[in-house]
Amino acid sequence: MEKKRLLGTGISIGEYDKFTSDIIELARKSEGKYICVANVHMVIEAYNDQEFSSIINNAEIVTPDGMPLTLMVKILYGIRQPRIAGMDILPTLLEISESEKIPVFFFGSTSSILDKVKAKLKSQYPGLILSGVISPPFGEISSTLLESHIDEINRSKAGIIFVVLGCPKQEKLMAEMSDRVKGVMIGVGGAVSVFAGELKRAPEWMQKCSLEWFFRFLKEPGRLWKRYLYTNTKFIFLAIREVFFRKILKKQDSV
Repeated sequence: MEKKRLLGTGISIGEYDKFTSDIIELARKSEGKYICVANVHMVIEAYNDQEFSSIINNAEIVTPDGMPLTLMVKILYGIRQPRIAGMDILPTLLEISESEKIPVFFFGSTSSILDKVKAKLKSQYPGLILSGVISPPFGEISSTLLESHIDEINRSKAGIIFVVLGCPKQEKLMAEMSDRVKGVMIGVGGAVSVFAGELKRAPEWMQKCSLEWFFRFLKEPGRLWKRYLYTNTKFIFLAIREVFFRKILKKQDSV
C-alpha cells in the first residue's frame, strides 16, 4: 500500500476495505509480515526513537488509527483518509477469517481477558478457527521462551496473529519475530480489552470529534495523564510546525 509521511512515520493510505483485503491476502500467503495500528502515541514514540521509527516504517501496513493522523493527511496531502481503527478492524478480520476458514491466534494480554475473548468468539463467531492463545509472562520474554512461542504459533497454522502487548512492546516483538513467524501479525493492543468487554469504547460522537483519547483518559486518568499531556502536546506542536514549513517550501517552489 502507498504510504504518506507524517512526522517521519509512513502511514498507509487507502479505503477501509482495501486495508482488510490486503491483510487477508497476507494471511493467505503465510509470510512473516507485521502490521502496526498507529495513533498519536506511536507516532511520537517513533519520532523520539530512531530504532523504533525503523520498526514502524518496516511494517507492511501502518493503519491510521486516530483522527489527528487522518486530519494531518488531509492538510498535508489533500487526501480524505478514513480512520482505520484497531477496534474496528479486529472484529472485521475475525468475521472474514470465519467465513474464509483462516485460523487466528491471540498472543498477549492476561489469561482472564483471553478467556473472555474465547467465550465471545465461541458465541459470536462459532465457525472461526481459533488455533491458539498465549498469555506470556509480564515483563521481558526470554529468547528461549520466545522461540517456544514462535514454534507454537507456527504449529497452529495461524494465518493471522493478533499481538496484544501494548505500544511499543508489541511492535518491537513483531519485528523480532517477523523472520520466523509464518503468518501476518497485527498489533491490536487495547482493542482486545474492548472486544472482551473489559473496557468500554467511546460514544460515536466522541470518535468523530477526535475525543476518543479523552474518553480513555476519563476511564484511566492515573495511568494516562502523563502520556497524553506529553504526547498530545508534542504532536500538536510538531504538526503545526510541519504544516508551516511545508507551506513555506511550497511557496518557494512556486516562485
